[in-house]
Amino acid sequence: MCAHILVAEDDEMQAELLRRLLLREGHTAIVVHDGRAAIDEAKSRRPDLVVLDLMLPRLDGYGVCRILRQDGDIPVLMLTARSTEDDVLLGLELGADDYMTKPYSPRELMARIRTVLRRAVRPAANSPVLRAGRVTVDPVRHLVTCDNTPIPCTPGEFAILHAMIAEPGRVFSRRQLLQHTRGHDRASTERAIDVHIMNLRKKIEPDPRRPARLLTVFGVGYKLVGGGHDA
Repeated sequence: MCAHILVAEDDEMQAELLRRLLLREGHTAIVVHDGRAAIDEAKSRRPDLVVLDLMLPRLDGYGVCRILRQDGDIPVLMLTARSTEDDVLLGLELGADDYMTKPYSPRELMARIRTVLRRAVRPAANSPVLRAGRVTVDPVRHLVTCDNTPIPCTPGEFAILHAMIAEPGRVFSRRQLLQHTRGHDRASTERAIDVHIMNLRKKIEPDPRRPARLLTVFGVGYKLVGGGHDA
């Protein structure tokens, strides 16, 4: 698929390499070199994906991601030289859909981009609305509601909730949920799923500290049930 991709990277050589790789894949690409320019470009052009370096001048990648998530659900793939798990998990907690640590393989980066874009594609028009208790997922409109209130979700959160609500009561391991978000690869961390689950609980649970809908099955993973204030 051809997509319009925004690259926010302050290293001009890296940015040009990324631009050329994306053009070779058939995408269109625009490059900016600081966080403020990334926000302005994202708001004016509404790209299909933002490839976002963390170490940007004027506003860092964390700040950019936070603002993008307040304004919508544009997919974000973070690039970071910070390889500690805590840095990666903070990016995911702020709403990034995937990440890669530098230095990275251009081939793997393009594969990750294809995965994120594929996940963001709208499903067929006849896809049914799925329900578990008072939580619904509408794949066509890419809409989650809880107690009849629309709930904003990142593409990664949406992918997890969509998979779980399609089989309510089924226990999913973290590795299985990772396959739904960005595929099975050696760089994935299962703790990333814990962050997505934590964020989802804040959005769909009456009391996130005592979940009644998105439950932990200790030693196995997570399951979604029709709990909470359901009649």
